[in-house]
Amino acid sequence: MSKVSLKDLKRLLVVAVFIFFLFMLLVVQFYRIQIIDGDKWRKVANQQHRLSVIEPYHRGVFYSNSSLRPGHPENPQPLVIDVPRFHLYADPFSIPPAHHGKIIQVLQQITGIADREVTKLKTNLAKKSRSRKLVLWLKPEARDAILKWWQPYAKSHKIPRNALFFVQDYKRSYPFGKLLGQILHTVRSERDPSTKQCIPTGGLEHSLNKYLKGEDGRRIILRSPRQPLDMGEIVKEPKHGSDVYLTIDRHLQAIAEEEIEKAVKQAEAKSGWAIMMDPYTGEILAWAQYPFFEPARYSDYYNDPKKQEATVISGITVPFEPGSTAKEMTIAVAMKANAELKKQGKPPIFDPKEKINTATRLFPGRGGKPLKDTHFHKYLNCEMGLQKSSNIYMATLMQRVVETLGPKWYHDTLQEIFGFGVKTGIELPAESAGFLPRIGKRYASGREEWSKGTPYSLSMGYNLLTSALQMVRCYAVLANGGFEVHPTLIKKIVGHNGDVLFEPAKHEPKRLLEQNIVDLIVRGMRYATKPGGTAKRADIPGYTEVGKTGTAEKVINGVYSKKDHISTFIGFAPATNPRFVLSIVIDSPAYKYIPGVGKNAMGGVCAAPSFSEIGLKTLKYLGIPPDDPKNDAWLKEITDLKKLYDEWNH
Repeated sequence: MSKVSLKDLKRLLVVAVFIFFLFMLLVVQFYRIQIIDGDKWRKVANQQHRLSVIEPYHRGVFYSNSSLRPGHPENPQPLVIDVPRFHLYADPFSIPPAHHGKIIQVLQQITGIADREVTKLKTNLAKKSRSRKLVLWLKPEARDAILKWWQPYAKSHKIPRNALFFVQDYKRSYPFGKLLGQILHTVRSERDPSTKQCIPTGGLEHSLNKYLKGEDGRRIILRSPRQPLDMGEIVKEPKHGSDVYLTIDRHLQAIAEEEIEKAVKQAEAKSGWAIMMDPYTGEILAWAQYPFFEPARYSDYYNDPKKQEATVISGITVPFEPGSTAKEMTIAVAMKANAELKKQGKPPIFDPKEKINTATRLFPGRGGKPLKDTHFHKYLNCEMGLQKSSNIYMATLMQRVVETLGPKWYHDTLQEIFGFGVKTGIELPAESAGFLPRIGKRYASGREEWSKGTPYSLSMGYNLLTSALQMVRCYAVLANGGFEVHPTLIKKIVGHNGDVLFEPAKHEPKRLLEQNIVDLIVRGMRYATKPGGTAKRADIPGYTEVGKTGTAEKVINGVYSKKDHISTFIGFAPATNPRFVLSIVIDSPAYKYIPGVGKNAMGGVCAAPSFSEIGLKTLKYLGIPPDDPKNDAWLKEITDLKKLYDEWNH
């Protein structure tokens, strides 16, 4: 064997050193790529091969009250739920431009995309991007149809099948359609771009958003031709929203909505609303408003100025002068004045049986204008004053109150006992506190809020503004025996893990009115729905009920209109141990006379029948046996009162 020359050894050494040098260069390069610049290249690789998508959360569910009917429990019924929907995305880098036209054509056929959206699709498919939205809020069947076409198409044209992929999301759905629309409201189709949270449009969706909202999770999808379109690894589990159990009974809500629609249409009115509440617990059992608001079509309402008014919750955002429905409060104030004067060792200001002169007369501060009743009466007592809804009787009592205890005592009693000028605290946004004139304060015009004539206006429900819910709260005090009540729409809020996160606060019963005062007023209200009263059409066949009508003139262009009214009836049934307080409000009924019935705008004509219909159906649904099967309760009292009235006035 020949010897290796020194020259050859040198050559081999040079080659070995060179190879070693190249190897070291590779080691250094690998070190730089994997260690020094590792994060950078991992990010680039992930962008090319991995896609991070949102794993959406379920927004909380609203449930109807299922516990009102004793012995007839039902499973909780959802009023609002989240249903799965899908957003279609594209990876434009993976789709050759030659296939864009076919994709758009098929998507139009399956989803019904409008022609105006085609340009946007073309633009998105042409973007230099790995992820572009194409179509939003697809139903599962539309997703399945797209997959059925796309998978064989992509395979035959050698396109990665996940060049089109779906991201799941959830959309609000309403099993009962428009039911409770204004109270629930909805969320917008597009989420907040920064927080990725749903954007409520109003109602409970807005006020309870902190409970209803959740937190998105995250899923990683691999960009592999064989990777399924909507599969991947969940790297962060979504946190779902909490469920809200309402006090609203869906059956009673349906009854109320049907009847308030009927009442508004029959009265040819602008709108109307009805609120039903348990007078002992404050739980709202039904809250109907017409025209209706359909949450699933919310954009139609907000884009049409004529429909926008239907999106507000009129029962708390539209304060009005309550008119004669406030006269029960006037009697209560007079009786409280008697009790206060007794403490001071002074004589009472009136006796409920007192024969009071109610002929047309002047009151201080009314600009020289005499106060009148709708019908002339010479003399009335307390029961007659309520039955005939006498303005003069009420003004006479308040004149005595102010002259003995002063206007501040009167103002404070209205606010502290009945909550005029104070929000109810219901779990809804934009509640109005209404308006109660303040002593010593002035309007922007410089006029005093509380003038000499204010007590007489207040006594008959004018010169103050109150919402329908505030009036329901007032009447609940009379219905429950004189105790404070706190309106609520919520029974409980339950987290996704089953923990109860919220329940309405439990309040110690606070007595606002003594039992003798409540008994006196309720006894007087019995006659409103009977012969001789102002609301015979509110009578509930087979049951006892009490209540009061109100017909208040609306202010149009700064003056009271004789043709525009807010007409109401509010009451409760049965008269003893009532199951509900119910307020019916009709806004702007047609100004006309109905032969054989009376003036259409009167609360006893346009609002009272709805109270009767809702009340009867409610009592039957609740399984309450009739307490006046022959409809002759208080017949003797009615006859005796009529005799006394005729004796005094004829």
